[in-house]
Amino acid sequence: MTARELISTSFTASSTAEEVLEGVDLTGLRAIVTGGSSGIGVETARALTAAGAQVTLAVRNSAAGDAVAEAIEKSTGGARPRVVRLDLADRTTVTSFVDAWSGPLHLLINNAGVVTGGLERTREGWEWQFATNHLGHFALAAGLHDALALGASDRDGARIVSVSSTAHMRSGIDFDDLHFERRGYDPQIAYAQSKTANSLFAVEATRLWACDGIIANTVNPGGVATGLQRNFTTQQRQSLDAAEAAGVFTYKTVEQGAATSIVAAVAPQFAHSGGHYLDDCREAYTVPDDADLAQHPHGVKEWALDPATAKRLWAVSTDLVHRGAS
Repeated sequence: MTARELISTSFTASSTAEEVLEGVDLTGLRAIVTGGSSGIGVETARALTAAGAQVTLAVRNSAAGDAVAEAIEKSTGGARPRVVRLDLADRTTVTSFVDAWSGPLHLLINNAGVVTGGLERTREGWEWQFATNHLGHFALAAGLHDALALGASDRDGARIVSVSSTAHMRSGIDFDDLHFERRGYDPQIAYAQSKTANSLFAVEATRLWACDGIIANTVNPGGVATGLQRNFTTQQRQSLDAAEAAGVFTYKTVEQGAATSIVAAVAPQFAHSGGHYLDDCREAYTVPDDADLAQHPHGVKEWALDPATAKRLWAVSTDLVHRGAS
């Protein structure tokens, strides 16, 4: 059996979100961008708005979201994005967001993410990075499933974009201790686990929901200097600096960092093909779980695409979210 050819596009690591959307008309498309008030979320929302999409910024800080929405409206001449508060670590705001949504949804970009320097927990006792980066987005997508299915019916499909990271290569999913209740806490490993979970979500979401016209793909935006690093410990900063010095990655601009999200959102190559991990605007090659990050900075580890692991994580996540809401 021959290996499947990886999906490619005409865009590269240096492409920008605006370049990806050149000539693309998104009039009538309804999109949600979580974490749309900072980092690549702002550029993702701006580019979509400029192409005609009706964008909702789902943000923790409504004031910051309002400022971004105003700036996007002025810079694009497009419609002002809606701003709705959403704290992915707070199940009540996720439920409120879902309950308030009306009508079809064509594009959900799960862009928001957090990094911690030490152990923090939600009120349910969940490790905060896993709860925010994965469980919050999981609950949001599940709650919006019917809206996405409705959107799929009137635009030949709906898409979910799950923003992961090269950091996923540091850790798979530890089902025996998801929330670091027994093992020593390492914020880098916790973040990595949450980023692997983002990829596995796309695998299982596509398997379950493709029949409804919904597909999901994962993207690695690459190295982009954003507010995400503000909570880095000295060790985390040193690790990042060492990786850059070793050539593991080269910093991108925010505009370049948002490009891969936009490719997953609009490129025809991914219109009906999901469960993939994209890097530099194309599908990434798969590397063994024991591969060294320095030698494979652009691949995706097998543990982030494994169908059995994805299925198990979905079941565990469903149980956690349902128990957390009770």
